[in-house]
Amino acid sequence: MPAFLDPLIGNLMVPTILFFVLGLIAALVRSDLAIPEGAAKFLSLYLLLAIGFKGGHSLAAHGLGAQVFAAVGAGLVLSFGLPILAFGLLRVMTRLDHMNAAAVAGHYGSISIVTFVAAVSLLDLTGIAHDGYMVAVAAAMEVPAILSALWIASRGRDRAAAGGHVSARELFANGSIVLLTGAFFIGAVTQERGMDMVAPFIVTPFTGILCLFLLDMGLNAGRSLMRNRHLLGAGLLGFGLVMPLLGALIAWGLGQAVGLDVGSLFLLMVLAASASYIAVPAAMRIALPQAEAGVYLTLSLGVTFPFNVALGLPLYLLIAGSAG
Repeated sequence: MPAFLDPLIGNLMVPTILFFVLGLIAALVRSDLAIPEGAAKFLSLYLLLAIGFKGGHSLAAHGLGAQVFAAVGAGLVLSFGLPILAFGLLRVMTRLDHMNAAAVAGHYGSISIVTFVAAVSLLDLTGIAHDGYMVAVAAAMEVPAILSALWIASRGRDRAAAGGHVSARELFANGSIVLLTGAFFIGAVTQERGMDMVAPFIVTPFTGILCLFLLDMGLNAGRSLMRNRHLLGAGLLGFGLVMPLLGALIAWGLGQAVGLDVGSLFLLMVLAASASYIAVPAAMRIALPQAEAGVYLTLSLGVTFPFNVALGLPLYLLIAGSAG
C-alpha cells in the first residue's frame, strides 16, 4: 500500500465510521437489521444536546474574541454562497429545471449536523484539538442557505408556480437548531459546574451512542439509495459527489485566511461539504412545494451523506492536516 495512503486509511479505521459502513452494507444486502424509531429519535436528541453543551462549555473556557467572529463570518459566507455555486453546477451537469435546481442547491449550503458530530468524534478519537465555537458556526450555517435557495427560485421564470413561503419563525424554530443552540448557551452559562454535573451523561457514553446512531443512518441512507436509485442519472450522481469536494476546498482556503487551526479548519471543511437532510427539506416542503422531494432527499441522504461519512471525513482531515 502506498505510504501516502496510510493517514487516510488510519482516519477510516475508527468505530464511528465503520458502524456507518456496517449499516450501509446491511441495507444493501437487504438485512432486517433496524433501530426502533423511538430509540433513533432519542439518539438524535442526545447527540444534539451533547455536542451543543460541550461546545458552549469550551467557548466559555476560551472566551469570545475576533477569531470567533471571523469563523462565524466565514461560515455565513459559505452558507450564502455555496448554493449559488451548486445551482450553477446543477444547471450545467443535469437537466433539472430552475425550481428543482434551486431546491437542491439550498441543501448544499446548509449543514448536516450528524456529519458534523461524526467529524467532532473523529477529532476526539485521533486526539486533534478543535475550538468549541465551531458549534456556533454550525448553527449559523443552517438558515442562510435556505434564504439563498429561495432567492434563486424567485429569480426563475417559474417563480409564480413555486407558491408558498417560509417564515423566519419557522426557520429559526426548527427543532435541531433550537436544541443545538440552546444546549450551547446552557453549556456556556453553567461552565465548569454544569459540565461536572452532566459529564457522566454526555461525555463517557458519547462515542457508543454515536456508533448506534451512525449504524441507523447507514441503514437509512442505504435503503433510500436503493429505493430512489431510478432518480439518479449520471449528472445528478456526479453532482452529489463533486459538490462536497468543492465546498470543502473553498472552506479550506477561507479557513486558512481567517487563521483556523487544523481541527477547526477540518470542521469548517466538513460543514461546507455536508448537505442538509433535515432542516432544508422541511423548509423546501413549505416554500417550494412543487419541487421533487425525491430528488433532493436522495442526493443529500443517499449520495452525499454516505460519501462524506465513509470517505470524505478522513480525506478532509488529511487535507486540513497538510495545512498545519
